[in-house]
Order: sequence, then structure tokens, then C-alpha cells
Amino acid sequence: MSPNHVGFALILLAALFLVGKWLRVRVRWIQKIFLPSSIIAGFLALLAGPQVLGRVGEAAGVGWLADGGVFTPEILEVWAALPSLLISVVFATLFLGASIPGPRRVARLAGPQLSVGLAFGSGQYVVGLLLVIAVLGPLFGISPMAGALIEIGFEGGHGTAAGMRPVMEELGFEEGADLALGMATIGLVGGIVIGIAVINWGVRTGRTKVLKGNVEQSVEEQKGLYRRDENIPAAMMTSRPASIEPLTLHVAVVGIAILIGYLILTALQWVEQALWADTVELLAFVPLFPLAMLGGVVVQLVMDWRGIGHLLDHQMMLRIQGLALDFLILAAIATLSLTAIAANWEVFLVLSVAGVVFCTGFLLLFVPKVIPDYWLERGIADFGQSMGVTATGLILMRIADPHDESPAMEAFGYKQLFFEPFFGGGLITAASVPLIYQFGPWPLLVVMSVLFVVALVGGMSYRKRLVAAGTADAVHARQA
Repeated sequence: MSPNHVGFALILLAALFLVGKWLRVRVRWIQKIFLPSSIIAGFLALLAGPQVLGRVGEAAGVGWLADGGVFTPEILEVWAALPSLLISVVFATLFLGASIPGPRRVARLAGPQLSVGLAFGSGQYVVGLLLVIAVLGPLFGISPMAGALIEIGFEGGHGTAAGMRPVMEELGFEEGADLALGMATIGLVGGIVIGIAVINWGVRTGRTKVLKGNVEQSVEEQKGLYRRDENIPAAMMTSRPASIEPLTLHVAVVGIAILIGYLILTALQWVEQALWADTVELLAFVPLFPLAMLGGVVVQLVMDWRGIGHLLDHQMMLRIQGLALDFLILAAIATLSLTAIAANWEVFLVLSVAGVVFCTGFLLLFVPKVIPDYWLERGIADFGQSMGVTATGLILMRIADPHDESPAMEAFGYKQLFFEPFFGGGLITAASVPLIYQFGPWPLLVVMSVLFVVALVGGMSYRKRLVAAGTADAVHARQA
């Protein structure tokens, strides 16, 4: 594979993005479900690739379509390699340029929000592992590692599912990444559709405190565009371009964060090999991306300590993250194996339905008992994140609270600082599959069950204390 193949593969991805965006702007039903352009383009590439058009060409005797559809094997090879590389960029940018408060302040501001997030994440493991142990394993012979797929696909999203592929393949669960990627698509689309339906239901039944009429989205919002008169800054200039382009500076810092994460992971793996690898080997299977996130935290803390934290702009980091995530999602869907999903369609269907039912049921039945005020505006963000990605939660939050009138954004933001290092692609997500491989499903099921109960009971108790103290509103809690 030559450098020309790599370059042309990236150019094709860029062209597919434009086609996906054009369809988002032109097709009404795509606008209604807020389907991202990267997902649209990914499905177009999947249809034109070896999984669909390639099989049609093979059946029709069209030889030049049989190998890769309209794409060459070299292009598909480049696309297949991108997700595991770009996922480290996505996670390294999470905390760069952001203020990192202490855990006590996070707990005081977002205690109930954190309880909801932990319950969503741990509950997905409980549901998945119980189904695999009791039903899917005995009936279909699926690996116990499938018990982690709901959290990897739903809470983690396409990026985490793609990033976990090398680990699953190394552990002999080759079909796991494709199942997780398919579930990530189900979760993202289902999260948007169900989330908007819940918001409309909340408006009609008086459960929303911000919205009092029908949920209406402007034409520009449905198309995913800004009006000409809207002045939305993409990022802030923190260095003068004459010395170094601000984007270059931020990309360089992301590279340092990933390098630190790599050094941390290498050191941990060396310690494991030196001390206990003969008995239990776990860190050898942990991917790089959660450590890249820790590398970002280290870089931010050091820069804050040195008084130069202002040189990093979080909005710029979000632009870098968004670019990497868009390319990751498109490439991951384009190289998705429909054969693996078809061969395990029963497992895929059961886990997908179970994940949707759990997330929706928890939102409607338990979130009101944990979050004391503005429960729908605040809970819908965690629901969206638990079904898709953080961006899905933010979309739903913006629909439920378009002018930031509730404490939803602040509580969700602080909760993320404590939540992201562990679930949705964090350390627990990365270690879940190796843990199940080494120890079986039961230890992780017990730990996640305990965490789910503690999060739920603790959240309900904390809510009672806030209400009793007269500080149910998160704004009051911030002032106390």
C-alpha cells in the first residue's frame, strides 16, 4: 500500500462527507431524526463497498465489483485502520482546555447527575451480562464477552466500538466489534427518535419546566446549518499565527497527550509482565485511547500549574475531536462486516432491544426519583449519551432547554469530568472485555450490580437530602 493509496482514501472520505451533508440538507426524514452526516456517508460507503454492491457484483458475474465494490482493497485497508488510530485523538481532547475542578465540587454540583450516569452505564453491563449468562450463551453459544457489547456500543458509541476491535480480535471475539458497531447505530438513531418523543410527551403532560408548547426546530437546525445572521465562533485564537498557527499548537498538544498515554500504558504493561503476567494478564489487552484521555488530563493539570492553561481553548479541542470522530465513524461504518451481524442476528437483536428498553425505562421510571428538579431537561442528556454519544445527549438537551434556562448544562458538564474517565470508552469500558476473558462474566456482573444499586440508592437518598434542605434546584445547590 503506497502513500498515494492513503491520500486517495482520505480524499474519498472527504467527498463522501459532502454527499452525506447534501442528503441531510435535502431529505426531510433524515432531518427529522437529526442523523449526522458521518453516519449517512458511512452507510453510503457500506452500500457501495464489498458487503453490499460487491456481493451483488459477484452474484451478477461483474468481476471488478466483487473485490471491494466501487472501492479498491487498498482503500478499504486504509479505512479499516483509521478508527483504532483516531479514537485516541477523540479521547485525548476530552479534558484539554477545560477547567478540572476537584471531586468534592463535582459531587456537590452534580451528585444526582453523576448517580444517573453511573446507573445508566453499570446497568447496561448488568442487563447484557445477565442475558448472555442466562439466554444467549446457552442458546447460541456466543462468547461471554458479548455481555459488554451494550455498554460498548450504546454508551461508548461508534468510536469506542471501533477502538475495541483490535482487543476483541486478539481475544478471539472477532465478531464483537461488528456487533458493537451495529448496536451503536441502533442506539444513536433510537436515542434521537425516542428522546424527541419523550420531550414532546413531557411537554404535553406538563413534565417539562422550560418548554410549554410544541417542540419546534427551525429549518436551519433540521438541516444542521447556521443562519447567515448567526455569529457562532468556532474557537478562540490563543497564539499569534506569525509564530504558530493556533490549530497547529492544539494538534501538537493532542499529540503530546497521546504520547503520555502511550508511555503510561507501556509502563503499566511492563510492570504487569514483570510481576504477575504469568498468573493473570490484563493490561496487555487494554487499548491506548483511555490512557490518551489520562494523558490529556496530565497535560492540562501541568499547564494549569505552570500558569499557561489559557493557551489551550476547549472549543478548538472540540473541533479537533469532531473532525477525528467524523472520519472515525464514516470509516468504521464503511468497513462494517454485515456477515458477522447476520451470523449472530439473534444476539444482535436481543441485546439491541434490551439496551433500548433498559435506557428508556430507566429514564421514565427512575430518573425522576433521582434528579430533584428539571428531571427531564437534565435526564434527557444522560439518556441520549447512554444510547448514542455525548453529542446525542447535548442535542436532546438543547431541544428540551434551547436557551439554557435550567441547570442541565452545568450539571451535565461537571458530571462528565468524573464520568468519562471510566464509562463510555473510559477505563472500565476498555478493561471490561479483557476482564471477562480472564475471569468470566460473574465478577464483572457482581461489581456492576453493586455499582448500579449504590448509584441508584445513593442518588435517591441525595435527592431527599437536597429537597429537605430546600436546595432542590441545582442553582441553589451551587450557591450553598
